[in-house]
Amino acid sequence: MALHFEKHAAKGNEFVNRLAAHLKDEDNRDRAGRVLRCVLKVLRDRITPEESFQLMAQLPMAIKAIYVDGWMPQRHHARIKTMHEFAEQVIKEDGLLAWRDFSTVEDALLACEAVVKTIADYVTAGELHQVIAVLPEDMKASFLKWAHTP
Repeated sequence: MALHFEKHAAKGNEFVNRLAAHLKDEDNRDRAGRVLRCVLKVLRDRITPEESFQLMAQLPMAIKAIYVDGWMPQRHHARIKTMHEFAEQVIKEDGLLAWRDFSTVEDALLACEAVVKTIADYVTAGELHQVIAVLPEDMKASFLKWAHTP
């Protein structure tokens, strides 16, 4: 059985390059990778494990690895209720590099938008709707707008 690591790496690179384009920062793949890791971690800690597994099923293999890195599905997390709180958590997740990646909460929101747009390029509208359905009302509107789903 061939594992095709090169194919998985190529799809992962394609995803990160597309995210860098959505971030309007094509020359900074490192930033795109950090932003992706932060947003995915905050999102996965906000949705149910079942929704996480369904979402991951449609992501490229390399992105799945980022999604599950350090994940403990049984752990309870603080409930994020607003997009502002979501963005603040993304900044916090970035740790010491947050000053480089996000100068304001608005920058973090733009980064979240770029990640959601990139995910929407890879995941069916139906799956995105299922993920969005488990989010608080304040967050649903933003995610729907970013994902360009009705």
